[in-house]
Amino acid sequence: MPQTTITIATRGQGLYEFTHEAQAFVRGNSDGEGLLTVFVRHTSCSLLIQENADPDVKRDLDAFFRRLVPPSSDPSMRWIVHTQEGPDDMPAHIKAALTQVSIGIPVARGRMVLGTWQGLYLFEHRDRPHRREIVLHLGM
Repeated sequence: MPQTTITIATRGQGLYEFTHEAQAFVRGNSDGEGLLTVFVRHTSCSLLIQENADPDVKRDLDAFFRRLVPPSSDPSMRWIVHTQEGPDDMPAHIKAALTQVSIGIPVARGRMVLGTWQGLYLFEHRDRPHRREIVLHLGM
């Protein structure tokens, strides 16, 4: 069964679309039906299927999660103990726990079966740049 790892260089918190890379992998390895499993190999970022037409959706999601889980330096977060890597460390783990690190996407006729406005995103929860590895596995 085909499998590959793609790397996404992030520039800080936000959503990074990789729909085209995933579709190219599927197209190059299938002309039938199957299931694409997408898995991110990190604990401070996550995966989303989300609208990819209006950039305001990305902005609003990012703003919502920043308000939902502020940095540990925020007075409301003083209960946090794990601050070893900075004020965005534990909040990043919380955001990842609230979202998902693995997604399954049906494949038909060699294409991911996504909705019209759906795209695949890496959701970076850390402030500084990272190189994130995403494993794509195609089961037939």
